[in-house]
Amino acid sequence: MKNKLDELSQKKEAAKLGGGAKRIKSQHDKGKLTARERIELLVDEGSFDEIGMFVKHRATDFGLDKQNYPGDGVVTGFAKINGRPVALFAQDFTVFGGSLSETHAEKIVKIMKLAMKAGIPIIGLNDSGGARIQEGVNSLGGYADIFLLNTLASGVVPQISVILGPCAGGAVYSPAITDFVFMTRNTSHMFVTGPNVVKTVTHEDVSFEDLGGADTHSQKSGVAHFAFDNEIETLINVKKLLSFLPLNFKVKPENLEFDFNNLKENEKLCSIIPDNPNKPYDMKEVILNLVDDEDFFEVHKNYAENIICGFARLGGMSVGIVANQPQVLAGVLDINASVKSARFVRFCDAFNIPILVLVDVPGFLPGTEQEWNGIIRHGAKLLFAFSEATVPKVTLITRKAYGGAYDVMNSKHIRGDFNYAWPSAEIAVMGPKGAVEIIFKKEIESSKNPDEELERKLKEYIKKFANPYIAAERGFLDDVIEPKTTKRVLINAFDLLKEKVDLNPRKKHNNIPL
Repeated sequence: MKNKLDELSQKKEAAKLGGGAKRIKSQHDKGKLTARERIELLVDEGSFDEIGMFVKHRATDFGLDKQNYPGDGVVTGFAKINGRPVALFAQDFTVFGGSLSETHAEKIVKIMKLAMKAGIPIIGLNDSGGARIQEGVNSLGGYADIFLLNTLASGVVPQISVILGPCAGGAVYSPAITDFVFMTRNTSHMFVTGPNVVKTVTHEDVSFEDLGGADTHSQKSGVAHFAFDNEIETLINVKKLLSFLPLNFKVKPENLEFDFNNLKENEKLCSIIPDNPNKPYDMKEVILNLVDDEDFFEVHKNYAENIICGFARLGGMSVGIVANQPQVLAGVLDINASVKSARFVRFCDAFNIPILVLVDVPGFLPGTEQEWNGIIRHGAKLLFAFSEATVPKVTLITRKAYGGAYDVMNSKHIRGDFNYAWPSAEIAVMGPKGAVEIIFKKEIESSKNPDEELERKLKEYIKKFANPYIAAERGFLDDVIEPKTTKRVLINAFDLLKEKVDLNPRKKHNNIPL
């Protein structure tokens, strides 16, 4: 038996070396960790149980029969993060550049299927040169097998993709299907076609980083939800994200202890909204004064900054927050903001995370660029997402709620459960000046002093309509509340809704306006 145990030990040690010491050093020289080092950093100490360690590829063409490494370039298994189970795979760049073979794909598919059965999140640590060319269609088929599982797992268990090296060609579509994408600056890249192909086809000269780096995808394309400076910071934030999420669609996020005796009125909230309705303010200041421990985990922080999305805790409960940002484009809804927030709302709804909506929106962004690129269709995505969502949904209007944007931002009319407003709220079809110029056009033009008449009509309109009370009279608002009491009101609302049941009509699936 001792000999057999020694043999097992030797085989495991060989497998853990991946492509060997020389390639491990090369990985470190690039500022990258190995697959196993990444797993060690991410999961609870001693919790990782590997499966498929001894799997080898079956290809024999192009000299592959002479190159065979145990594990075949990907480490797969189960572990715990903060005491909660997860499934994960980590591509090993030291073995064939982490390229995907038939057996490499089989290992990933196997772990994903088991994760769906067990009802636990799937984390993919991606670092791969793409399909293993020597295997031809077998490797392409392997990618398709993974894409199918990503699709079937969507809405069943949370899926997180962490890009820690190259991710090109067909490989990018697996992360794109998953719920959240993390990238690391200077070492991770995503693109369908690389710089060389781009130069050949379009004659554009572009670097790897500019074409598909972390900042490009977290700021311009919106492909990446998070970008960090190094792998350690990236993996720490993966752990933080997981803390807000449930294990699967059947359960709710874990509640943390909260001392309700220390819940005090917050006077700071009374002074955030400027007296001048055209003056911007930072909605993040409102958020930080509402959430527990001023801890807000923002998603898509640097993309479509006119809307804010992210996770926090409110009275110990995990909540998703969607908020207009008056500091950027006056908080208007445009194409990117609509798509960003719609996807976030649908994720929260899929995984039983209550949604808090903070509204200060003057409308949709006008202009030919927006109209020609489909603001109607893309804006409808956010409307659709809020309308179909059955999780607890609470809205607070802090200032402006104009036009169709009032409807879209989780109004009472699209099944908002509790809808509140501060006294500073203005709910109207459009801004006062625009409304007055339309309604009183003839009176103003025929007046001896049009400017004075405009000003007089404007004051009348503001006094009558630029307030929350008409909406409250109609029951479209449940209450107008003092800002300092907001946190208590919101906690009570979400607590009341914790067992909420809201059903959609029976159907195969909906047809969101993609």
